[in-house]
Amino acid sequence: MGQVGRSLEVRRLGLLPYADALAIQRALVEERKANRVEDLLLFVEHPHVLTLGVRGDGGRAHIVAALDRLAALRVDVHETGRGGDVTYHGPGQIVGYPILDLKPDRCDVHRYVRDLEEVLIRTASEYGVDASRVDGLTGVWVGREKLAAIGVRIARWVTSHGFAFNVTTDLSYFDLIVPCGIADRGVTSLERLLGRRVDREEVEEHIAAHFCTVFARERAGAGIIWNLEFGS
Repeated sequence: MGQVGRSLEVRRLGLLPYADALAIQRALVEERKANRVEDLLLFVEHPHVLTLGVRGDGGRAHIVAALDRLAALRVDVHETGRGGDVTYHGPGQIVGYPILDLKPDRCDVHRYVRDLEEVLIRTASEYGVDASRVDGLTGVWVGREKLAAIGVRIARWVTSHGFAFNVTTDLSYFDLIVPCGIADRGVTSLERLLGRRVDREEVEEHIAAHFCTVFARERAGAGIIWNLEFGS
């Protein structure tokens, strides 16, 4: 797999507004480009927000709820800088932001996305869920329903943005949009598939473990919470 021995630090940000997490992410990307930090995997949970991609209108045409409906539900709309269409983030969802330097031997965007999918497919399998890829579509699927969405940005081969894995997510919020612009497929969650509650931190640990395996990283530290002053 290459690069065995490079470290990965896992940081849990907790529940954080999207704009704050984006600011932290951007700061850490610059730190990574300058080699002042090692590779990172950030875990975060966002309050209700619709996020837009960078192509065309970013997916605004796929927001089906009126602005007053979004306001009543306290759902923000935020531009992101990542690829992909509109998607929803909210409580009960694990959002992962890998900040990796893909140089020298993983400089392949398609491989990177497929590897993220592989991490989440393996995580689902820990719970007996047979998740898979769908030809021509990004993300992780169970049948015709999306379990995890992926939208990434790569600059100078340093990654940002990442994935959103539905664990105990209130799936009704996806009715506000055409998720990722795909009208003929649905969304699901680990809780819905299993018919029981699932421990978020347990799922995060499975993701981190499979991430280290797939990306040939060694986990460093026990996972600290990053503060808003960008301190350690």
